[in-house]
Amino acid sequence: MTEEAAEAAAGTAAEAASAEAGSATVTFRDETAAGRPVAEFSVAGLPGRMTVRELIRLRVREEAARHGASPSGRFDGLVRPDGGEARPDGNRPRDPRELDWERRAEIAERAFLGNGFIVFAGDRQVEDLDAEVDLTSDSSLVFLRLVPLAGG
Repeated sequence: MTEEAAEAAAGTAAEAASAEAGSATVTFRDETAAGRPVAEFSVAGLPGRMTVRELIRLRVREEAARHGASPSGRFDGLVRPDGGEARPDGNRPRDPRELDWERRAEIAERAFLGNGFIVFAGDRQVEDLDAEVDLTSDSSLVFLRLVPLAGG
């Protein structure tokens, strides 16, 4: 292989890796135990592989950001806000403008470890926070809540 051909091949491989690194889209979906979808949203521009921990933190951060951008008073995120009121039409945070996503992410991680909810990537259950999910093949994450998660 000539030097030019080797450089071209290396450049093509690097471009492919770079394109894959920010090309994945993941859909976060909540379902009932009977498999009925409850809520769903997608996030694009993600790396091709992420750990379950990173995905849970991303989900909680995205929920807080979406709620902060359009505070309706109703919050249907993974973790109920501190002092929030649970109502049939969704949780009502005490302060609808600001949610501490980092605190909620820690609560969500502990809840995952304590079986407060389970996560399915594609058709397989993931059981370890440090397990990697290939978002290029398993782009849908299903969250099945087993117990209500409170903020405090």
